[in-house]
Amino acid sequence: MMAAIGAAEKKAKVLLIDKGNKLGRKLAISGGGRCNVTNRLPVDEIIKHIPGNGRFLYSAFSIFSNEDIIRFFENLGIELKEEDHGRMFPVTDKAQSVVDALISRLKELKVDIKTDSPIQDVHYDNGRVKSVELQTGDMFEADAVVIAVGGKSVPHTGSTGDGYAWAEKAGHTITELFPTEVPLTSSESFIKEKTLQGLSLRSVALSVLNPKGKALITHRMDMIFTHFGISGPAVLRCSQYAVKAMKKWNLNEVTMNLDVLPDLKEEPLFQEVSKKIKDEPKKIIKNLLKGMLPERYLLFLLEQNNIDPSAQGAAISNDKIRSFVKGCKSFQFKINGTLPLDKAFVTGGGVSVKEIEPQTMASKMMEGLFFCGEILDIHGYTGGYNITSALVTGRLAGLNAAASAHTV
Repeated sequence: MMAAIGAAEKKAKVLLIDKGNKLGRKLAISGGGRCNVTNRLPVDEIIKHIPGNGRFLYSAFSIFSNEDIIRFFENLGIELKEEDHGRMFPVTDKAQSVVDALISRLKELKVDIKTDSPIQDVHYDNGRVKSVELQTGDMFEADAVVIAVGGKSVPHTGSTGDGYAWAEKAGHTITELFPTEVPLTSSESFIKEKTLQGLSLRSVALSVLNPKGKALITHRMDMIFTHFGISGPAVLRCSQYAVKAMKKWNLNEVTMNLDVLPDLKEEPLFQEVSKKIKDEPKKIIKNLLKGMLPERYLLFLLEQNNIDPSAQGAAISNDKIRSFVKGCKSFQFKINGTLPLDKAFVTGGGVSVKEIEPQTMASKMMEGLFFCGEILDIHGYTGGYNITSALVTGRLAGLNAAASAHTV
């Protein structure tokens, strides 16, 4: 939609083809149905939140930035508001209002829209795009084609990886696809026995460790234990590092480190617990530590360290207290993979950005061919970063596709 609007604003004759029965299906469910349109952080920060080739977007941002996205939507009558971490949402809290605004702009610009029209193939001739063929056999000749069909995640919205074959046919490299922003799976007994299932932990520090036990990445956010492993914002952000570590070192399992009290150092925490025990030696340990951790997690850690929750504080050895405190700061467990790509929020990998002009989104392999959005090998964390990349690359692809069509 963004590419079609960009091209139509440049007075090109535009046909938007979608295999789905309505436009903007993925957008309509994004951000929990509220659509996290973009992020207001400075560009350098946004690029940092797009660990998959974010730097490729520097040129694009210099032409059409996140602030331009905000202005673009405000001009369409969508008022935005800023929430935590710079995330921008429509004031209506309804993703559909964003979709509707884009559709009415398309209509205003007299863009032809064909829905329910799966594409069979994209045809090239003598080094440039020639036509697009529908599964019905209908052919549409074109001076320029923008491929904006997404990756392979959230397939029920239509992103089933169709575009990779058309890109390869044009001579492009598709880098290895993998799930990112995806929940992690584990076969640890406490997961299998559902000991912690449904437990949410707030603002913890979760790390992915390399085989030597050093943190590859640490994210400080919320997480949740599930029936298959772990999920929640901290986990989604760590997921691609876990996937890459398994690949890099050929591992079946990767160790995660969970620090539930990231603001406290281990020694002061030990002193604090010891003081509580000293002050009320007869009080049972479970009650002494009440409020320090969520109750289910507290009982779990006591059990992990062979401490009877109903034992009096004074009866517990210093060594056991020390190992409990260590568990608060560093509970380690293994994950053995992720949910599949179709359960991921974002697809890692895609059309290699080395083969794309960073200012125009034009293919370096085929005249008149442009790519934008998640089909490119660009992936960010959740929080408005992937949509920002899609909107920015979409706008540039559309504007430049129109310019290339006019020069033919």
